[in-house]
Amino acid sequence: MKMLINVPESVVPDALRGMAAAHPELSVDVERRIVVRRDAPVAGKVALVSGGGSGHEPLHGGFVGAGMLDAACPGEVFTSPVPDQMVRAAAAVDSGKGVLFIVKNYTGDVLNFNMAAELAEDEGIQVASVLVNDDVAVTDSLYTAGRRGTGATLFVEKIAGAAAEEGASLEQVEAIARRVNEASRSFGVALASCTTPAKGSPTFDLPAGELELGVGIHGEPGRERRAMMTSGEIADFAVDAVLADLQPTGPVLALVNGAGGTPLLELYGFTAEVHRVLRERDVPVARTLVGNYVTSLDMAGASVTLCQVDEELLRLWDAPVQTPGLRWGR
Repeated sequence: MKMLINVPESVVPDALRGMAAAHPELSVDVERRIVVRRDAPVAGKVALVSGGGSGHEPLHGGFVGAGMLDAACPGEVFTSPVPDQMVRAAAAVDSGKGVLFIVKNYTGDVLNFNMAAELAEDEGIQVASVLVNDDVAVTDSLYTAGRRGTGATLFVEKIAGAAAEEGASLEQVEAIARRVNEASRSFGVALASCTTPAKGSPTFDLPAGELELGVGIHGEPGRERRAMMTSGEIADFAVDAVLADLQPTGPVLALVNGAGGTPLLELYGFTAEVHRVLRERDVPVARTLVGNYVTSLDMAGASVTLCQVDEELLRLWDAPVQTPGLRWGR
């Protein structure tokens, strides 16, 4: 496989150097692998810290900035960051109002963020944690106990980030983050495997003419494999899987998320089908976001995330945000 890299061992630090060059509004510590908004700590504000394995960009480093995360900790590709990164990040952004850790439900992330929370509290930093577990495809996987954390991570980081920007307390920001996670569900589909730099070849075998329904963001197996389906058929399956678990009684935010290797032409066509299914199921859509936000390197495919919202959550979603990967209203 051809990749735009130097050597596999330097992929993450090379990317961080590029992020630093492109985004002077961020403070990027390449050696310690921490991305921080340059104006941190922001006085009187609860800080949000997240992180995870690299390969899912713009998650998480691309969501650092006003109205979203205060810091992110990138690990190696598909590998959790270590507790030392998280403690340094928390110390760098804590204004005295506390720090919220936003953790995707993967075993390494959960263990390391839990350890980091204990270490940070030993240093006098008040820490709360929220676990994101929105994927309805499977209950357990190669990387998790329980449901995987996927596209709802963006909703949690954006809406909780807006609440923190408005001056909400740590308890309030934590409660809002939990509300968003509980109101969100996701389902992903893979058309072709991703390729990690270290392996240099597809990470799993998906024969020509087949797709994986319910695939995870690391290529974990989903519910089943089928012969290739049309965009409309995939939308029917994915949206119905989400609605069967979420059962919304009001409007939703819709995220149509590319896995990294699917062009926007296809994603917008898929979005039209997602909206068709939601109309047929009498589910109103308040806002729609389309693009590559929670990716899996170069995997071809997409995921659908729905979050039921009320007036407060919708207002916080619409609030200004300015990050490399998401920006509006400023």
